[in-house]
Amino acid sequence: MKKTLLTIALLSSLSTAAFANQAGDILIRGGATMVAPDSGKSTVLLNGADSGLALSVGDDTQLGLNFVYFFDSNWAIELLAATPFDHDIDLHAGSETTLLADTKHLPPTLSALYYFDTNSALKPYVGVGINYTIFFDNSFTNTYSDAGFSDLELDNSFGYSVQIGTDYEIDKNWSVNISARYIDISTDASFSVSGDPIGSASVDVNPMVYSVMLGYTF
Repeated sequence: MKKTLLTIALLSSLSTAAFANQAGDILIRGGATMVAPDSGKSTVLLNGADSGLALSVGDDTQLGLNFVYFFDSNWAIELLAATPFDHDIDLHAGSETTLLADTKHLPPTLSALYYFDTNSALKPYVGVGINYTIFFDNSFTNTYSDAGFSDLELDNSFGYSVQIGTDYEIDKNWSVNISARYIDISTDASFSVSGDPIGSASVDVNPMVYSVMLGYTF
């Protein structure tokens, strides 16, 4: 019995040493990242007046990338990157919903992470950071373009982010990560109808961002 307990203690000690984050470690993650915008609707204004119409933004999943640098076993800094997210923009008129437009965006986010001491391969953390979202390739569907809608513009956004997540370290190099974060993203949209720049909307995207990734530590 004593021999068994000693063996377990030794294995536990070796496991802890093998899985400990070290100052200077670089962790690179890649995997699926889903951006799920706030499900709320934004009022469409025409010439500054409520048109009775509303907008909403759909979900999208892309390849997400994380780059993490450890200052010690607890503190790290993380950069979130991804392939461009492509979102449908729906137009709501009473009970009717139609596809209005499409937009792409990149949401680079820089965060400070704090890892909790668990003395195990499971390493939960929390994070807080800043985000800058770049919108591009904004376009109306053919139906609305033919109806005279044009010149769709969405302003870039600067905001904060908060997150929780955990790494499960398979060995000293490989790990699996899951995380969830909230990002403060708001944009002002503008567009023209029959060449007249009369349309606008303030859109609170404010998505939850969910990731499942595979990581490698150098």
